[in-house]
Amino acid sequence: MLTSGIHLKNFKIKYRQKEAKNNLDKILKEKNQIILSLSKNYKNSFNKNLVNKFKYKKNYRLIGMGGSSLGAHAIYQFLRKKIKKNFLFFDNLQTKYNKDKKTKFTNLIISKSGNTIETIANSNILLNKKDKNIFITENKKNYLSLLAEKLKAEVVEHNNFIGGRYSVLSEVGMLPAELMGLNSSKFKQLNLLVKNKNFISSLIANVSSIFLLHKKKNFNSIIINYDEKSENLFKWYQQLVAESLGKKKKGLLPIVSNMPRDNHSVMQLYLDGFQNNFYTFFFVHDKKSDKIKNKSILSSHNFLKNKNLYNILYAQKNATENVFKKKKIPFRSFEIKQRDEKTLGELFAFFILETILLGKLLKINPYDQPAVELIKKDTKKLLI
Repeated sequence: MLTSGIHLKNFKIKYRQKEAKNNLDKILKEKNQIILSLSKNYKNSFNKNLVNKFKYKKNYRLIGMGGSSLGAHAIYQFLRKKIKKNFLFFDNLQTKYNKDKKTKFTNLIISKSGNTIETIANSNILLNKKDKNIFITENKKNYLSLLAEKLKAEVVEHNNFIGGRYSVLSEVGMLPAELMGLNSSKFKQLNLLVKNKNFISSLIANVSSIFLLHKKKNFNSIIINYDEKSENLFKWYQQLVAESLGKKKKGLLPIVSNMPRDNHSVMQLYLDGFQNNFYTFFFVHDKKSDKIKNKSILSSHNFLKNKNLYNILYAQKNATENVFKKKKIPFRSFEIKQRDEKTLGELFAFFILETILLGKLLKINPYDQPAVELIKKDTKKLLI
């Protein structure tokens, strides 16, 4: 049991755990704004007055790329049943948008640098005069700060020491969460997690196991996801792992497989193809699901009677894990017992700490992304 809301079966590997534990102790003692943002000690740069001013709005658009959007989108999808607001996310470029000129939107425009070309372009196309706008960007002169000034819009300061992919529990993710009607303080669980022996031991065990798998050239980290409401959580995870660890000819390739659909496409390769992968199973216990109509079931499949879709999904997950065990394929398995802010905050904290610790063991800087910056510079050159 990782926490009260998360059950985790760890990898069956032990390797360099002492080094990983020492790195964790050092990180927790550092004055690191990323780590601080996981705790209740972090002070968001927005206040309750701003939240109260906009929280009664119904329709929102969030415009941002990568870490400026993925964390908030993960929160919105994972906790959708609790949220009464409508959020649209613009985190890519399309050549043509269906522009809604009737609905009054509150727009959240987010970019750490304030100069992200896609965010600027989308804002230019989508913003209407009747909209209300909130910008989240660094406290310096940039395109978005100048645009906010021109529009007389609200500006929230983006913490200069927290990069986009690590920003979900800072103002970048927590202001959208508050506007969704969620309690941002419930996401902040680090203060309790560092006292939780099960959490710490599982974190260290997983970091050391993945490090050894990487050393054995198992470079593909494949998520076997059985929860459709977690698809955006793992898009966030993809960026976190790939952008943090993909340096100096090292890294992990995070691949998300959504089940049971992918049982009927790529599972054959996972089981019998090249074996340079390791796997993370992810299942949420959501027992309120549609039931099988007994009267419509043919006699050949009577075993489906009195079952619901949750029963079928859980049976498939357990069956797949059993086959992985028989074939000695390395995997770990998360089972989520509660779908709430606390549990999601614990998952964010676990994956962020795991990624930073892996960076330390791999002797790379988990906080920068130098190669991506080259594309940004060249794109600007080609457009000038």
